[in-house]
Amino acid sequence: MEIAVIGSGYVGSVTGALLASSGNKVTLCDISEEKINAIKSGKSPIYEPGLEEHIRAGLKSGNLSATTDIPAALANAAVIFVCVGTPPKADGSTDLSYILSAAREIGKTLPKREDCPLIVIKSTVPPGTTKLVSEEIEQSSNTKEGLNFGTAMNPEFLKEGTAVADFEHPDRLVFGVNSKRGQEILQEVYKKFECPIVVCDPKTAEMIKYASNSMLAVRISFTNEIANSCKHLGIDTFKVMEGMGLDSRIGNKFLNPGIGFGGSCFPKDVSSLAHTVKESSVDPLMLEAALKINLLQPGKLVSIAEKKLGNLKRKISVLGLAFKPDTDDVRESPAVKIVQLLVERGAEVMVYDPEARDTAQEVLGKSVKYANGLSEALNFSDAVFILTDWEEFKDPKLYEGKIVFEGRKLFKDDHLNNFEGVCW
Repeated sequence: MEIAVIGSGYVGSVTGALLASSGNKVTLCDISEEKINAIKSGKSPIYEPGLEEHIRAGLKSGNLSATTDIPAALANAAVIFVCVGTPPKADGSTDLSYILSAAREIGKTLPKREDCPLIVIKSTVPPGTTKLVSEEIEQSSNTKEGLNFGTAMNPEFLKEGTAVADFEHPDRLVFGVNSKRGQEILQEVYKKFECPIVVCDPKTAEMIKYASNSMLAVRISFTNEIANSCKHLGIDTFKVMEGMGLDSRIGNKFLNPGIGFGGSCFPKDVSSLAHTVKESSVDPLMLEAALKINLLQPGKLVSIAEKKLGNLKRKISVLGLAFKPDTDDVRESPAVKIVQLLVERGAEVMVYDPEARDTAQEVLGKSVKYANGLSEALNFSDAVFILTDWEEFKDPKLYEGKIVFEGRKLFKDDHLNNFEGVCW
């Protein structure tokens, strides 16, 4: 099929490249010349393992192209995926300005068309947004849904660091559609995928995405609350999690205690859902509790270190800035929050991350030193914080003679006396 993807960031670039690999003719479009030029040259606009290979293969086969000429990209596309950003506002609600701007761009092209393209929202949006997009298109183009265009909601469930595998082997696909035709088009787009398909209306599909991310965030915060208690009571946190996880009703995923969740999805989506729930006159007690626990968790490791070291006015090495390994994303990263707390309390900090140096520097600026490699970071001080579980950090011999504070559990060996975990 001929497909256009508006937005070439994290969701858009993965969606476009992988749909091209499935045999579709895909055009990635974006207002950012930097991102489009990177794609044209065979480079990924984001750090995501395996994505660049798919981009290069798509360009070589002719199935993938990229442009800043959005009207030209939309002109003949049978399916238009909207994958633009939906950042949070100060009150926790979602900024839909990019979504509605994309809707107006689409609307400009419709009067010139004789067919009926399907506009698919893939960005994470509050329930009811797909209807708003339809109304925006109608008003900006004097067209009618069902006659000149169709809309659908097809949420993504991609994890940073494993997005390519997640796209190729999804747990499920969700089709939020208003018509049988919309369902049939999405089935054609995803005909090579084998997984359960949930067919529902767009508002339900939007809520499935929010509820899924919020459930995982709540699970992480619950795990950390139990783990904090275990540390205080002298109980083996990981034996508790092992025992819980063996219950088939619970399972063992997302039972890894640590400094909390971050990234572009969980904090934003939980806050947005809490805001949406409040607007429906329901008190979001569990969602707000999950956010509060997560907000406090990074500070616990800093307090542990301050107590053990006496004070933090000393040299400290920090390993890991990305919110998880295999990404350069530092948005809402608890590691960045810990670095900021250390600096506030008088520490001289040197940081190292295999991929996130540049993105972290945009946040931390000149408040810290930046190591060019792991050895330089370790040689800087005898106090080390490990905050992202990158593979190259997982050799305990690296930390001989160091006092180590762990935000992630990297080592199974519990007799390492120089290691102190945030909640173990």
